[in-house]
Amino acid sequence: MSYSQFTIQKVVNDFDLTLIEQGNIFESDSDRIISPSPYLAEFITHNYQLAIALDTEKARSELLICPMLLALREFHKNQVSLFSGEEFNVDPEVGLNGTCDFIISLSPEQLFIKAPVAVIIEAKKEDLKGGLGQCIAAMVAAGRFNQQENNGNGNAIATVYGAVTTGTLWRFLKLEEKTVTLDLAEYLLPPIEPILGKLVQMVE
Repeated sequence: MSYSQFTIQKVVNDFDLTLIEQGNIFESDSDRIISPSPYLAEFITHNYQLAIALDTEKARSELLICPMLLALREFHKNQVSLFSGEEFNVDPEVGLNGTCDFIISLSPEQLFIKAPVAVIIEAKKEDLKGGLGQCIAAMVAAGRFNQQENNGNGNAIATVYGAVTTGTLWRFLKLEEKTVTLDLAEYLLPPIEPILGKLVQMVE
């Protein structure tokens, strides 16, 4: 079994989670509006229609999702690390293994995934709801990974964030201990700035 085989119902039942749906998953009620660099903004805008025309998960990941995450990394002056398509095998006995589309760590180390893992991003060609179980399972794995790697080194974080996205639609969620909070809203790209603002909030 792997992350991709989890439905919402299965991941909630298997890991005894509580699921809450609300309008804003972030502590601050005000939306942050953050502009990317002119280069990344131009890249996303220029390739938006191409990503839609190609209409594959790979094209949307390369042309829309990854540039947004690069903008996040650039905003934090490359002090967070970004991994794409990495194996993230934390506890295979309970299904917490497989590939994550994107992982963001609060460590600047780029050669390997280092705690704390703060954000899990899952890309889907369509059907955001269908990707939520997979994303939550990977978030549970991230929480366990952070605990295992912490060993008193001060790398523990209380919250792991996640997002499921088609590149044009984004949905955000967070995991705190056994509680998963799911943002009721779906956010449309463009505009770039509100979504980038939420991504920045995830790692602050």
